Amino acid sequence: MAPQLAWIGLGNMGRGMCKNLVEKGQLAHPLIISNRTLQRAHDLQSKFPSGKSTVAPNVAEAASRSDIIFTCLSDDAAIKETINSITKIPRGIKGKLFVDCSAVHPDTTNALASTLISHGAEFVACPVFGAPAMADSGQLVCVLAGPGDSVRKVLPYCKGVISRANIDFSDQPHGKATLLKIIGNTFILNMVETLAEGHTIAEKSGLGNDNLHQFIETMFPGPYTAYSGRLTSGDYCKREEPLFAVDLARKDARHALDLAKTHGARMRHVEVADGHLEDVQRHSGKKGDIAGIYGAVRQESGLTFENQ
Repeated sequence: MAPQLAWIGLGNMGRGMCKNLVEKGQLAHPLIISNRTLQRAHDLQSKFPSGKSTVAPNVAEAASRSDIIFTCLSDDAAIKETINSITKIPRGIKGKLFVDCSAVHPDTTNALASTLISHGAEFVACPVFGAPAMADSGQLVCVLAGPGDSVRKVLPYCKGVISRANIDFSDQPHGKATLLKIIGNTFILNMVETLAEGHTIAEKSGLGNDNLHQFIETMFPGPYTAYSGRLTSGDYCKREEPLFAVDLARKDARHALDLAKTHGARMRHVEVADGHLEDVQRHSGKKGDIAGIYGAVRQESGLTFENQ
């Protein structure tokens, strides 16, 4: 019998991933969606064709009515609280498959696996790489880890549905997926730091931001060019809702620095970038975006935070 799917967590990433599950997942049953702020679930449901989704009033009900439960939550505390709540549902969770797409510390992932498996459930770690626009267009990269049999149950909903490609860590420890996610996100953080410093010196030296952007477009198409465009256009300081919230970027940076310390290494570039993220928090509060690093670098170079 075709499984019933649920999705818990409707942030910038979760909303786009849900959309693609509904549109391309060939689901036999309406997707059950739930979110801490329930209105967000109702708002998303209104955008789907009639009969393609249903809203559960809480995460426990979403899980109790489903066979495969996807979660995509903001941080370690949120996913721990959610799973703890779900493990207490009266009918239990034996036989259910949980798929967590959250960007959390590998220790958190392994702890979730232990908890869920001890209750008779299956678990696959499935963090994703990509920006909200890529989530919306189904162009993410999924990293899957856990028992091979469990991973194979998740694959039909990944490549061609929510992702353009998979990195398959079948039969490897669950935490390997989020270990890659945390290390991989430092590449993004360092990229933004490099672009911020480059554009600041380009402006101050007289080269000009347009000339530097032309170089970036030619040499580094893709994420470098996209983020360069966000900096030069002023998008980094205009948004009401961040694409990659500064609080979440700092959470990832702290996880990376913790991993480095635990294993006797040091990530100096991440330390510098995290310092600039702290400046962004002070300047922009909850509206701060990872790209706001540009504003922080500008400020310490004698320019205004905003570039226009």
